[in-house]
Amino acid sequence: MGKPSIQDSKLAADAISLHSNPGESSRDTYHDNDELDTPEMAVDDLPPNYDDALVSSEAASLLPSSSAPAPAAATRPYVADGTFLEDANTGALFWVSKSLEDPNRLESHIRQLAAIPPRPYMKLVGTHSETRKDSKGKTEKHTITDFDISIELTPYLYSDAQYRRSWTQLRTVENGEKARRGTILKKRAPGSNQSIEVGGDPKPTLKEWCHLYAASHAGLKAFTLQRMMVGFDEELVKKRLRTLVNDTNYRGHVRVDLVTKDSLIECYNEARTNRWRLTSWIQWLFMLTLMFIFSWPYLWLRTKRWEVAIAEWPFSRIAESGAKEYVSISEDQWYNLWGRAICKAVLEKRQTELDQSDLRRAQEAEPALNTGNATVDGALGIFRAGIHAMNEVNRHLGWGGDC
Repeated sequence: MGKPSIQDSKLAADAISLHSNPGESSRDTYHDNDELDTPEMAVDDLPPNYDDALVSSEAASLLPSSSAPAPAAATRPYVADGTFLEDANTGALFWVSKSLEDPNRLESHIRQLAAIPPRPYMKLVGTHSETRKDSKGKTEKHTITDFDISIELTPYLYSDAQYRRSWTQLRTVENGEKARRGTILKKRAPGSNQSIEVGGDPKPTLKEWCHLYAASHAGLKAFTLQRMMVGFDEELVKKRLRTLVNDTNYRGHVRVDLVTKDSLIECYNEARTNRWRLTSWIQWLFMLTLMFIFSWPYLWLRTKRWEVAIAEWPFSRIAESGAKEYVSISEDQWYNLWGRAICKAVLEKRQTELDQSDLRRAQEAEPALNTGNATVDGALGIFRAGIHAMNEVNRHLGWGGDC
């Protein structure tokens, strides 16, 4: 397999649209200079949870309908000869496969995975420190988690989650971007500068990158796809969420992060070393014996990486008119929708992922207690009133401070 050349007559398109609907959005165009109040969203206006949307579309496909059926859900491709590993914490996917060294199969594999969205979450964590003395009189400091709340943003990457309509695009890195291009270190394309490209050669397409990867004689090599949410004003949302928590008179330490799961995919060539690096018991053996101190530099220096494919899932984009438009709702609308539920979860010191049921509970009046036993109803009513009283005291006097 010879090294393919990159012809000037190749497609010059910078990106390939997946399920894109040009000019279509489920919301009116949003302008940064609007002086009108941002409308609040109703719970019924919400797109369904991502998992619920997949289940409902699969169920709908079994029912007769005169309308067009929902498209098949994008699923993780099966590789018969591959060793597969999924990171339980980050959702990162890893394959070792001989068949994925074929450029056409690798390209098809990457395109299938690019059609599956990343899973971004807004995560709020509040902690405080407590100083205690043990039985020997020794002072110890403990970190106490007051609340740990996550809200998934994946449904808002679709204009219609059930039919998987989105603005996602699969692109390759620009010549001026620093990236691993079959190298160990990140670098720009030859003849390219940070802002100036000398020669004006078009960037390689995904097909060309797959051929370059397959033609490489490197003993250890990896082709990477990065899925990411773009067009989301992270700092604005973080600022508003910190203000929301501070308004409850919380005096602890607040951390607000945008955490993205299911974002990284790596495909390794068939090699015994690569299979070992994805074997759980070998990973644990190297960790417990501290052999990773030697193995990690070896793998890092030996592995040539192609980190050139990026699947972008826009939360918003700039239209041709220069105005910002959103695929579903804006950051302000998202905050107005979730603010009450988040505030309630913070005061209740919950450690969970919020969903649509939490939205409904936050907007509806608490149900009347009716167990059929007046004594039990009275006791539960007193307990509920006590919780409300404690929350109000916390609002006025402060809570969660170090002690």
